[in-house]
Amino acid sequence: MSAGYDHIDVEELKARGIKFGNTPYVLSAAVAEVAVLLCLATARRLHEGRLKIETNNWESYRPQWLMGQDIQGSTVGIVGFGGIGQAIAKRLIPFEVKQIIYSGHSPKPQAKEFGAVFVSFDELLRHSDFVIIVCPLNEETKGMFNEEAFNKMKPNAILVNVARGGIVDQPALYEALKQGKIFGAGLDVMIPEPLPTDSPLLSLPNCVLLPHVGSATVKTRTAMAVLAAENIIAALEGKPMPAPV
Repeated sequence: MSAGYDHIDVEELKARGIKFGNTPYVLSAAVAEVAVLLCLATARRLHEGRLKIETNNWESYRPQWLMGQDIQGSTVGIVGFGGIGQAIAKRLIPFEVKQIIYSGHSPKPQAKEFGAVFVSFDELLRHSDFVIIVCPLNEETKGMFNEEAFNKMKPNAILVNVARGGIVDQPALYEALKQGKIFGAGLDVMIPEPLPTDSPLLSLPNCVLLPHVGSATVKTRTAMAVLAAENIIAALEGKPMPAPV
């Protein structure tokens, strides 16, 4: 009952002749909403602001206090432009972003609908104000956001991950955030999950964390459960699954 299946040994299932289905597409809107939420929360320093209130450090009447970054007029880079990536692009257009760019194996015909431009991963890192990760976790993407990647990003850049924690080298991210190499990060996924209470990420004011709730709405989880059930029933009846892998 998920879109991602990095936790499944697909080759072993094939070898044993076991049918395999998942629940893609029905969660795209909900996950896209959380991606936008993390963009806004990180850009406008939501977590840091809350900490200021809790520690009685609210500074009144100082124009430069807690200044954040704008989505309006920004360049948004989306790593992986499948269903969720496209749903994110659709939701960001009303924010009047300057440009949407994306990286992946090849250009997507659907990108024209959003005016999105296909670029290399390096170009995306160098030009994006917001970098949003929505690609699957596999051997190619594991740890692709490492120290080298963070060194290529803009100092005002914000990283958002709603895909899988393993795509990001967390110690490298911690150092990039602590040293100010990038402006902030918003994560719905991390390693491990649950995140230990002594994780260094929890000590950073410029890191917004959610407990992997991207698809956690009543409507979306219901749709995922129904699709999973339909996959099971179809398989038991010897019929094609509605959502086979």
